[in-house]
Amino acid sequence: MPYMIGVDVGGTFTDFSVFHQESGRLIHFKHSSSNEDSSLAIVDGILQVLQSEGSNTSEVCYLAHGTTVSTNALIEKKGANVGLITTEGFHDIMEIGTQKRPNMYDTLVQKPQPLIQTGMNKGVSERIKSDGSIYKTLDEDKTRKLVQYFKKNGVNSIAVCTLFSFINPIHEQRIKEIILEEYPEVYTTISSELIPEFREYPRMSTTVLNAYLGPVMKKYVSNFQHSIKEIGITVEPYVTQSNGSIISIKETIESPIRTAVSGPSAGVIGAAHIGRQCGEDKIITFDMGGTSADISLIENGQPQISNERTVEGYPAHIPMINIITIGAGGGSIARIDEGGIMKVGPESAGATPGPACYDRGGELPTVTDANIYLGKLNQEKILGGRMDVNVQKAKQAIKTNLCQNSDLDLNQAANGLIAVVNANMIRAIRVISVEKGYDVREFALMAFGGAGPLHACEVAKELGISKVIIPPAPGTLCSLGLLMADTRFDFAISNILPAEESSIPIVQETFHQLMEEGKQMLKKENIPENEWDFELAIDMRYDRQNYEITIPLRGKELTKEFLLQAIEDFHETHKMSYGYRNDEADVKMVSYRVAAIGLVEKPVLKSQKMNSEALPPTAKTYRKVLFQQQSDFIQTGIYDRSQMTPGTLLEGPAIIEQMDTTVVVPPQWRVETDGYQNLILTEVK
Repeated sequence: MPYMIGVDVGGTFTDFSVFHQESGRLIHFKHSSSNEDSSLAIVDGILQVLQSEGSNTSEVCYLAHGTTVSTNALIEKKGANVGLITTEGFHDIMEIGTQKRPNMYDTLVQKPQPLIQTGMNKGVSERIKSDGSIYKTLDEDKTRKLVQYFKKNGVNSIAVCTLFSFINPIHEQRIKEIILEEYPEVYTTISSELIPEFREYPRMSTTVLNAYLGPVMKKYVSNFQHSIKEIGITVEPYVTQSNGSIISIKETIESPIRTAVSGPSAGVIGAAHIGRQCGEDKIITFDMGGTSADISLIENGQPQISNERTVEGYPAHIPMINIITIGAGGGSIARIDEGGIMKVGPESAGATPGPACYDRGGELPTVTDANIYLGKLNQEKILGGRMDVNVQKAKQAIKTNLCQNSDLDLNQAANGLIAVVNANMIRAIRVISVEKGYDVREFALMAFGGAGPLHACEVAKELGISKVIIPPAPGTLCSLGLLMADTRFDFAISNILPAEESSIPIVQETFHQLMEEGKQMLKKENIPENEWDFELAIDMRYDRQNYEITIPLRGKELTKEFLLQAIEDFHETHKMSYGYRNDEADVKMVSYRVAAIGLVEKPVLKSQKMNSEALPPTAKTYRKVLFQQQSDFIQTGIYDRSQMTPGTLLEGPAIIEQMDTTVVVPPQWRVETDGYQNLILTEVK
């Protein structure tokens, strides 16, 4: 069985990367997404790819996919009917939150929509003290009555989160047993199993989010497994986690919240892999698709992991690749607001009806329509000739909705639309780089997604970035990343201790406990022991601070030497993030983290020999293109990406077309092809 398949499900297209192990060929394919059931597009796409190869589904040896099921359920508020059991007197925590005011002066700010219906949040008599001792035993009779009440009222998922259960889970475990006795078919999540960390609101929020998504993911998994078995795929599929790793699809049922940003994380993993090929260990990823743009930062060749992220207004205290997502994609709709200002996104035309140029009934101007009119995109056919486009419909949409509502002419409106969406993405890049203390000029910009290479050079120039990397198949990099991902399980326990030598035995015992849990999960995933790896980290803070910084441990155990190094790393990281360090202050250790990693066999992509005497390719045609900062259209050569062989050098302006994207090389930029078929674009000073 020689075929490894990675599938990324997007809002507009479903992308496929297929690796043939025997020949080393890598096949890329795009298929329109299905809004009703994402598994339909996956199955159709797999069948089409294999049929084109003259093969069948029995030859598939590996299947992994990134899913938007959890994300969509949260956005559309189509999750489970959740019941919450917590400590008596604390049932309103989900409503109260932390009372933070991130938008202090915004009088129109909206609280997130409740995930629990009124009256379905209940407390039971029990209490664990902060040292783990039992102050009040669990009232089991009341617990049973609550479970029966939930059952009677149609609750199909129960979240359990009691005070200090992360120190002593005995009451949560007993509540779970009672739920199984009284209501065995209900989906159940308990916080001490999902997230045994301190801070009750993030812990409760994460538990409720998981319970909200559980039945939805369980239904999707059942449908997906049935669909692939029907077409003859017998291997157990994997799903991408938000931390960029893969787990068996069965494990996603237990903790679906870990797939909240499943798809975008795979792209970052793919980008890190390509960066290592190019010798670039500092990369800003720029993934622009049809609906959104995802931005992330790679440092020292590794994606940055955040242990807390807001998901639809609620904190999710689980490891995720630090990705910023904004509503800026090819389908993003432009409009003139009441003040006469042009706005682009976050609303999207989606796949249906799509941009006006798709000629499927869409009448509103989008980013794709502007790029079509400006000549940056093919004005007749896209997707390698598989899809017709109508430039007149694009022009009409811009004229009717933008020009007639402003004093802009057609050229100004189209170019202004691109300038606005670029500015939105530039702001997002600055948030994840400049605002975190990084010098963005030290990084290369890796652009992928169907629309990323269209905008990459213009975005890079505004940021002061001098190098842009375009992978061989940028429109399907997320699906390629699925073939490069390892299995990973993250574990954590909270216990506030001074960062001193006397604490080492306690912390080391904690790490051993977490590593044992990791070993059990890796065994469960059938990962050979010689393919195991473990990464350790400690959340640290200055005494009396309320927030921690996660510091990777430079060893597999905590010794005095590694503790001192961790403290120094904490001081330096704090200085970079907040502008100062305080060497005199006491440092506290708060939480202890272990990542259990199972190394998975990956495709081997071979480099080709560079040809220093390679001649520039011949333009297949020419068309007039209006670039940013240019006053008029420029006659520009249109090139086929397949003609860009290793060593090929091309001066801009140029447009390079391929099936899954179009690369725009503005004036004063040049592009060279490396041995891995990446396009390296640099600004000519």
